[in-house]
Amino acid sequence: MDNICRVCRSEGTPEKPLYHPCVCTGSIKFIHQEWLVNTKCLFQWHFCDCMPSCSFLVGRIYKCLFTGSVSSLLTLPLDMLSTENLLADCLQGCFVVTCTLCAFISLVWLREQIVHGGAPIWLEHAAPPFNAAGHHQNEAPAGGNGAENVAADQPANPPAENAVVGENPEAQDDQAEEDEEENEEEDDAGVEDAADANNGAQDDMNWNALEWDRAAEELTWERWGIVVGVFIVLMLTFLLNFPPLLAFCPYHIGHFSLVGLGFEEHVQASHFEGLITTIVGYILLAITLIICHGLATLVKFHRSRRLLGVCYIVVKVSLLVVVEIGVFPLICGWWLDICSLEMFDATLKDRELSFQSAPGTTMFLHWLVGMVYVFYFASFILLLREVLRPGVLWFLRNLNDPDFNPVQEMIHLPIYRHLRRFILSVIVFGSIVLLMLWLPIRIIKSLLPNFLPYNVMLYSDAPVSELSLELLLLQVVLPALLEQGHTRQWLKGLVRAWTMTAGYLLDLHSYLLGDQEENENSANQQVNNNQHARNNNAIPVVGEGLHAAHQAILQQGGPVGFQPYRRPLNFPLRIFLLIVFMCITLLIASLICLTLPVFAGRWLMSFWTGTAKIHELYTAACGLYVCWLTIRAVTVLVAWMPQGRRVIFQKVKEWSLMIMKTLIVAVLLAGVVPLLLGLLFELVIVAPLRVPLDQTPLFYPWQDWALGVLHAKIIAAITLMGPQWWLKTVIEQVYANGIRNIDLHYIVRKLAAPVISVLLLSLCVPYVIASGVVPLLGVTAEMQNLVHRRIYPFLLMVVVLMAILSFQVRQFKRLYEHIKNDK
Repeated sequence: MDNICRVCRSEGTPEKPLYHPCVCTGSIKFIHQEWLVNTKCLFQWHFCDCMPSCSFLVGRIYKCLFTGSVSSLLTLPLDMLSTENLLADCLQGCFVVTCTLCAFISLVWLREQIVHGGAPIWLEHAAPPFNAAGHHQNEAPAGGNGAENVAADQPANPPAENAVVGENPEAQDDQAEEDEEENEEEDDAGVEDAADANNGAQDDMNWNALEWDRAAEELTWERWGIVVGVFIVLMLTFLLNFPPLLAFCPYHIGHFSLVGLGFEEHVQASHFEGLITTIVGYILLAITLIICHGLATLVKFHRSRRLLGVCYIVVKVSLLVVVEIGVFPLICGWWLDICSLEMFDATLKDRELSFQSAPGTTMFLHWLVGMVYVFYFASFILLLREVLRPGVLWFLRNLNDPDFNPVQEMIHLPIYRHLRRFILSVIVFGSIVLLMLWLPIRIIKSLLPNFLPYNVMLYSDAPVSELSLELLLLQVVLPALLEQGHTRQWLKGLVRAWTMTAGYLLDLHSYLLGDQEENENSANQQVNNNQHARNNNAIPVVGEGLHAAHQAILQQGGPVGFQPYRRPLNFPLRIFLLIVFMCITLLIASLICLTLPVFAGRWLMSFWTGTAKIHELYTAACGLYVCWLTIRAVTVLVAWMPQGRRVIFQKVKEWSLMIMKTLIVAVLLAGVVPLLLGLLFELVIVAPLRVPLDQTPLFYPWQDWALGVLHAKIIAAITLMGPQWWLKTVIEQVYANGIRNIDLHYIVRKLAAPVISVLLLSLCVPYVIASGVVPLLGVTAEMQNLVHRRIYPFLLMVVVLMAILSFQVRQFKRLYEHIKNDK
């Protein structure tokens, strides 16, 4: 077939050649230049123009479908013409369209994961998902070959006492599960496949819903643009004719099921009826897909079986993502709150009242706390892996492993293994919270009755807000401590010292840290074992997918970096004593962290505030900094001691000068600039929105400074991510110099003076105009008050408009020059 134009459907000529300006292929690849020039702007204009109206229609249809009444369907045409709640419906429609777009992109990405990683074995063969989903790709689906491979991998004799152990606990655990699954697996699956092949069912077997055997091309940004563009056109048609099925069908399935089971009242009392009902509907839909997949397997409907299997994978991965990212952090957050109630003198009734008054905010805050807890726990596990012998933490996933792919595990592993991991994670995380939070609080209340509770309650007339304090602590104090390299090194050194102590006391040094001599002696033996394992594990053929090769590579010779160790006498007892010692250490560390910073902070703040109660965020932040500075000073002095008294005096002189320069810079950049920035934000945004014209706004410098610190950090981050200009150049230079090479003259002249001058002008010029110029014009007192209160946001709007106009003028000039150069 000759190449033709996608618009006029005519062939190319020497006078009108065909071009292919984009990554489109097939019959829409080529186009004449005249159509390219004439239709490009027109298409973009009409496409952008239809989006608000479509979002409005989508919002109205969405509300109609989820009301659950027939009258809403009958009045839908009239509701489309109504102007009531127009803005809210448009926003809701935009949200629905965005969620649908994200769902489509997620489905495309999930398809790429399945294509690149290979389909589960139960989808490739005629076995139900609950029977063959747990098998690896390099296992035989049935017969004696799989049992032979299992027997070949098992050791002939158990390791003796004081012997060098090179076992792979994780592989052994998986192997035991494979043994159980293989004993439960029926032997007629392979017979059915052979019978289907002999009966001439090759066409049905070769049909593939997602084209597994076809090598998928990498999705570049250009292809993503085409995919998203085509999807939006189809999505608009779909949403205008039949709105969101992804939520409509599961919602009503869950709704009818909950009503039938009598759980409707309990779901309504949760304040999240829609979300819970939809999740229940998805669970029932997954169960239905499993049953239908099994029935299709029995009656040998291969196309239906494969399509049902693909739908089940989509629902399964979606539910697992919700559980891993949503449910688990939420459980951790609530458990942390429950275990720390006595620390804040709160009760479950208080939490219930908070949930009743603001359920969405309460759930979000608990989810956020849980996510922070999970993040820091994972960070600590990564630090432990740097200290301990590879193989000690075999029961925990290594997030730094390049071969670790959680989505592939969601696709291939059966549900019961995910459920087992979830329950185990809840038990481990919950036990750690009990050990490091609930138990220390009980001990502190017994030994120090007057120490708790922490003072976190603020009165309505307090000059500061709890939000500003929390933002200051989370955005300034903790990052400043955790981002310091030596702080992490201190923690790593403490972990190493504890590990060496516990190893020598319990004779577990080889198990915890490994023996370098034995590793070198057993290097050749390990290579031989790896070679023997490679001979036993057959590499799968290409048709089995990349996931099969991936699993085979992972199972060659045990885990990456695994080191053997010497197993002492009474090894289980020693491991039990190690766990007890670890629990005692974590308990003592938690007691110190909960008391020492707060003690130090309260003692220091008492010199300033006397007997007045201070929010514990202040005392904790002050105590953390004091403890950190004390430890840092001690470590520096210990490092300088061997160099002699003269070198110490020289170092003290240099550090004193550096500290003085740092204090001057801190006063300017961390004191004056945030104060002026916070006050400007108060005058421009907060006061016009919160204080009526007939009332006088009150300004609290401490709160303005706290919020100004956060604003300054955000502005600095945006500046560093933005284009190159003078402020970005100066900030990058200051960061590059650091504290040791701080240049006070450069910072004052290039950064502090210009920024402070701009902020002072922004504060003073409007005030001079409102208080000095406007009264000279003879206006009324009401007009003077109006100008005085609204001049700051008005001038901000003028400046923003001038900046936008200036930017557009520059862009038009660049466009003009570009067109002129092309011509």
